[in-house]
Amino acid sequence: MPKSRTEALLARMEGRPWLTDGGLETAMIFLEGLDLPQFASFTLLDDARGRERMAAYFNGFMDEAERLGAGFVLDTATWRSSDGWGAVMGLSPAEIDRINRAAVDFALSLKAARPDGGRNVIVNGVLGPQGDAYAPDRVLTEAEAEAYWRPQIASLAAAGAEMVTAVTMSDPAQGIGIARAARALGIPAAIGFTVETDGRLVSGMELGEAILRTEEATDGYPAWFMINCAHPSHFRQALKGDWVKRIGAIRANASTRSHAELDEATELDIGDIEGLARDYAGLQAILPNLRVLGGCCGTDHRHVAAIGRACIHHHAA
Repeated sequence: MPKSRTEALLARMEGRPWLTDGGLETAMIFLEGLDLPQFASFTLLDDARGRERMAAYFNGFMDEAERLGAGFVLDTATWRSSDGWGAVMGLSPAEIDRINRAAVDFALSLKAARPDGGRNVIVNGVLGPQGDAYAPDRVLTEAEAEAYWRPQIASLAAAGAEMVTAVTMSDPAQGIGIARAARALGIPAAIGFTVETDGRLVSGMELGEAILRTEEATDGYPAWFMINCAHPSHFRQALKGDWVKRIGAIRANASTRSHAELDEATELDIGDIEGLARDYAGLQAILPNLRVLGGCCGTDHRHVAAIGRACIHHHAA
């Protein structure tokens, strides 16, 4: 019998691939023409049109997962809904708590509305960086990181999120603090790091070192690690060593551009959709425990559908 919620989650995910969505924020801005102050998708939750467009967005991905016989990890729109970003946007901790709970409620409603009641859907509470992931103004200590994200994790867990994932983290102290807070609150956690075009974190630290530091400092608590918000060509060469066995999710950018170049872009770069799918298929050969496949900036249903088609045979074999 599983001894923990993390073991139960991993056991539930065995035997099938799991898809997730693409670049929610870039899709809402560039494809739907919606305004996201501070790149915060949670602002759509209190807007009827925003909820409608987000529902259509996520249902499109879940429909594709069903067609492919895959499970689906359904994210909450909470990348920017920590207390720190709330303060930037003039929101109190109480308002941020409400927003996090509302985001989980929205995801749970989408799950419940699936034809099978969402039996193959996992609601995932998303945690974003404290500041700019690509040009952090300061590096938090492990203790500061744990204190910073604990209120948000508590809100997400209390509302019914089945796990949380740290997305676009730029140093191991953030991952360590988040994993410790999640462990204290009894909810499974995945830790996602973003890298530059050289496959290293923004600090210059090697990805493998960041993962190993997080592992050691948290007694291996993360359910898995993720690489996101970088093109496979940026990090493929860095995937060497036993630590790659701990990578369970990839959410790559569509574009091969650097973060700095993407920040300056005025049009969406959707990249080479089929080429990205082939890249994912190639990554499966070197990431034996890769279980969650999705996208990040510039990706949408087309990318994830192509990735699913390219990778589904690996799980069926």
